Amino acid sequence: MNTQENNAATMPQLPPEAVLFQMLFGALTQQSLCIAAKLRIADLLDEKPQTADELAAQTDAHAPSLYRVLRLLASAGVFTENADGKFELTPVSALLRADAPNSMRSFAIMQGDDWLWSVFGELMHCVKTGETAHAKVYGAEQFDFLPQNPKDEEIFNDAMTNLSLSAVPPIVEAYDFSGVGKVADIAGGHGFLLAGILKANPRMQGVLFDVPSVIKGAGELLEKENVGDRAKLVSGDFFESVPAGADAYIMKHIIHDWDDARSIKILQNINSAMNENGKVLICEMVVQEGNEPDMSKILDIEMLAITGGKERTEKEYRKLLDAAGFRLTPIVPTRSPYSIVEAVKI
Repeated sequence: MNTQENNAATMPQLPPEAVLFQMLFGALTQQSLCIAAKLRIADLLDEKPQTADELAAQTDAHAPSLYRVLRLLASAGVFTENADGKFELTPVSALLRADAPNSMRSFAIMQGDDWLWSVFGELMHCVKTGETAHAKVYGAEQFDFLPQNPKDEEIFNDAMTNLSLSAVPPIVEAYDFSGVGKVADIAGGHGFLLAGILKANPRMQGVLFDVPSVIKGAGELLEKENVGDRAKLVSGDFFESVPAGADAYIMKHIIHDWDDARSIKILQNINSAMNENGKVLICEMVVQEGNEPDMSKILDIEMLAITGGKERTEKEYRKLLDAAGFRLTPIVPTRSPYSIVEAVKI
């Protein structure tokens, strides 16, 4: 028996009721993370270790209550409390800093914010009807609701930027783009993924495609990343058409937003637009079959509640792509939870 196996064998196992107890109270940990993110606790602790009283004075919080929240998070490894009663950062809480290279602060805020929190409370509606909880709570689906609610849309957009910060570098380094002359980033937001691809492939041309309201603010990031001269901005609706003539069409965190019928429509439009030997690259978490823990299985329930989309297994992607006129080729893993599902025309 090696050291790792020996440690696993000697570690005390929690009784089933304790495991279930922790799961049932998980929502309180999520809310505590959201509070810490909103109050910028990690940014304050980046300056120096501080007590709850010191942190409360800077955040207009009630010190005893803030202490209890931070104590809970410290017990989960988010912060640590030293012998002097001062809280310090850990590698986990460092991700809640606003200026961290791979910051998740905005994502932590979104996950516990009123807009999303209300939706999660109606998950039973999804299970009973197959409809989204978002539509029940707000009378509109997410992508119709957000443009009418700028505050929530800003939180959502910032959260999606957080996901890109951690996902884009692994995607760019994992896939061989050497045979691609022009890449089209479909529903690519302000172009963080496209910029990463173009910077790593200096001879490549790019197209950034999204709805008009998003494309309107996209140029600044591309110019900042020094790829603006190689990136064409195009606005439109991917349910109608996408820009023609690219060698590769890439989508990150897009197909999982939609049910099979609408996903097939998007993919069919890409099939019609791409060059004859073109490829489609779908960057998503691929659900692993079996009982092992998998982040995609958690994200799948969020899609059930919010968008009506889903995370998919390899078999489901194969079936989806076949219906849109594609053949799944390799699924390329990355050093993140995301994989790159590659497909070519049938």
